[in-house]
Formats: sequence, C-alpha cells, structure tokens
Amino acid sequence: MEPEVLLSAMYLENENYIDTLNIHTDCVVINQCDREESRKVIRECEKGKINVTYVETMERGLSRSRNEAIARASGDICILCDNDVEYVEDYDLIIRNAFLEYQDADIIVFFIKRPERGQPIFEKPRRMGYLSVLKIFSPEIAFRRDSVKDIVFNEMFGAGAKYYMGEENLFLYECLKKHKKIIYVPEMIAKVRNEKSTWFKGYDREFFISRGANYAAMSRYFSWVLILQFALRKRRLYAKNMGMREAVSEMFRGRREYCLVMRSKENEDFSRR
Repeated sequence: MEPEVLLSAMYLENENYIDTLNIHTDCVVINQCDREESRKVIRECEKGKINVTYVETMERGLSRSRNEAIARASGDICILCDNDVEYVEDYDLIIRNAFLEYQDADIIVFFIKRPERGQPIFEKPRRMGYLSVLKIFSPEIAFRRDSVKDIVFNEMFGAGAKYYMGEENLFLYECLKKHKKIIYVPEMIAKVRNEKSTWFKGYDREFFISRGANYAAMSRYFSWVLILQFALRKRRLYAKNMGMREAVSEMFRGRREYCLVMRSKENEDFSRR
C-alpha cells in the first residue's frame, strides 16, 4: 500500500525532475507544456525501483491536470503534489501507517510546512468538516483512489482557469457532500520550497472575484456567509491593498458571475432534454 504521487507541473524537461522532490514511490507526472507524448518508465532510486507514468500535454489548467493524474493512477493510495514540494525521507511510511490506522478514512490530510504556515492547523488527529477543509491546500491531500473515483476537480477553478484558486476546497467539499470521511493527521510529510508563487499576485480584484466564485461553487445558499467570514478573518492581510467593503463587493461580484454562468449552463442542459 505504497502511496502513489500525482505530480502536476509545467514545462519540465523530463521525468528526472521528480528526484529534486525526493519522490521514491510510484508516480504519475502530468507535464503541461508544448508537446504531446506519454510513456511509462522504471526508475532506480535509493530505495529501489519505482514506476513513473510521464505525460506531456498541451492542455492547460491545474484542475484538468489533477483529473488527468487521477485517471491515470493505479495505486490504492494517492497523494497530490506540486512542483515545489520536497518530501521528507519517510513520507511513504507516514502516509501508509496513517491509512492503516484510520481504515475507515477515505481521505487523510497531512501537514506540509510552508512559509505562511509553520505548524499544523490542529495539534491532534481529528475529523474534518466544511469549515476546516477551507484551510487545506492540495499537496496535503491523500486519498483512497477507489473512494474518489466519482469525484473530479472543477476545471473552472485552479491555476490556469477562469477562477484561479480554491480547487482543492471544492474537491473536499464534494467529498463531504458524498459522505466521504476526511481525517486530519498532523504529521509532516513535506515542505514547500520558498519560491515565488506562480499564481498568487496579491490581494487584488481578481483574487477577491475568484474567492467569491469559489464560495458560490461550494454553496450558493451559504456563500454570502463564507464571503463575510473571509472578509473579517483576513482583513489584516489585505488591508494595505483594499478596504473591507470593497473586498466584500468584489467577492459578491465573483459570486454573481459564477451563479450566472451556472444558471446559463443549467438552462442549456434543460433545453437539450
């Protein structure tokens, strides 16, 4: 039950890049670039041989990349990965042992150390709900592949999409809606390299529009509550860029945009029946 790493990346030269991330278990690499090719290779690493599925594609969008990686995965347990994550030496044992301990868990969220978060969000293992999953980012998510086979990432969200954030929160929301059990285990499995973000450009209008759309996708009915709590809870972070009233206004603008898009799609689907 070794975890299979699902790496989403862009413009890699080849599969050798996984060595810089300390990956030593089977791996699926989706490399969005200017080529179309796929291959399966067996690689030697310090802990033995691993199977790598390496896919080059001209498609764009992080959520599309995640969905492709999941579709091509073969492991019982999978963990999402970005190209700036460096795993600890025994990440495979930590993940495997957690799934053995929590055998009724569909998804386990681990701790990855990053510049903006140096400690786990919870001190002890606990079950996660709709509010707590808002604090999670993609590479912390591991899952039983069979448990999420009917759940996909929303391709309107994530880097390279119309709304460039929140795809992991939507994914976890869908899992909760389908009664999947999500457990948080405060064990560190990796760290994020201190590099400039390729998607976060600050708390600007685009950020708040995307955040509002993200909340609408989670729950159209409760999205206004999520918008207001974010505006209050994060006001110190964005105060230099925007006032709270303006931030709320832009998030509601994103909410309206998303609802209009979905209403249009629903009408199109209805007219085809």
